[in-house]
Amino acid sequence: MMQSQHKLVVKRAKTVSLAIVLLQASQNTVILLNNKGIAPVSKSDRQARIVGELRVSPALRVHELAALLDVSTETIRRDLTELDERGLINRTYGGATRPVSSEPALAEREVLMVAERQRIASSAVSLIEPNDILMIGGGATTLHFARRLAAEMSSITVITHAFSIAATIATNPLHKVVMLPGQYDGREGLIHGPDTIDALQRFRAHKAVLGATGLTDEGPSDASIGPGMIYGAMMRRAGESIIVADHSKHNQPSLSVYGSWGPAVTLITDRMPEGSLGEALQAARSKINVA
Repeated sequence: MMQSQHKLVVKRAKTVSLAIVLLQASQNTVILLNNKGIAPVSKSDRQARIVGELRVSPALRVHELAALLDVSTETIRRDLTELDERGLINRTYGGATRPVSSEPALAEREVLMVAERQRIASSAVSLIEPNDILMIGGGATTLHFARRLAAEMSSITVITHAFSIAATIATNPLHKVVMLPGQYDGREGLIHGPDTIDALQRFRAHKAVLGATGLTDEGPSDASIGPGMIYGAMMRRAGESIIVADHSKHNQPSLSVYGSWGPAVTLITDRMPEGSLGEALQAARSKINVA
């Protein structure tokens, strides 16, 4: 019994940017590769790559994605429209950004708005008194605060769930650090979960110093549910709360609203809040420090 011979023929496309054509005859299979000699990825893989790239870069342009994935700009625009409809990205004119509930990793945020964060941190330290017990949340701005606290103050007790905060405060041997238990988040370098919240119930603090992904008339919010629950618990266990956040967070909603404005809340920022946020702060009699 004779078996049919099956010959594979590979041809390079000269004018097609990205295509794969399978022409199956009785004896030949023809595969048309792109002009770089690489077979294209599927639509689902391409869209997954776009979402992945936006986890690394906060915003990308259509032409950048087209060059990266070796497809036409029209293909990228269709992908972005579909991803936007599914809530996976935010479509913008000429490109896309992360969805509103997303935030860059801590390592990426540390190099953004550095001057503003440093001014905010210095202003926050001026509100701390000797022998204060503080609860400090994780984040880029609170890390700047921890650095100033370690350098300028002494005899402070710090309760935190963030390794970067604990390590920074511990450089000053006159401070005391209490590290909370729980589940470790390697992306943010912090602990969260039910064990963390349970542990917080055993402590009281004079002040909670917390960052935020967004600030709206409802209150400060975080991009993640787990850390947001920790920050809310810290606010409830502290006599007063200090929210440290630059102007890019003003009137920006995020996933987990972890507290509300009130007389026991101070917002330290680099610009005076406007719009509904400014009105809510005034109505709630929250204090505003512009650094």
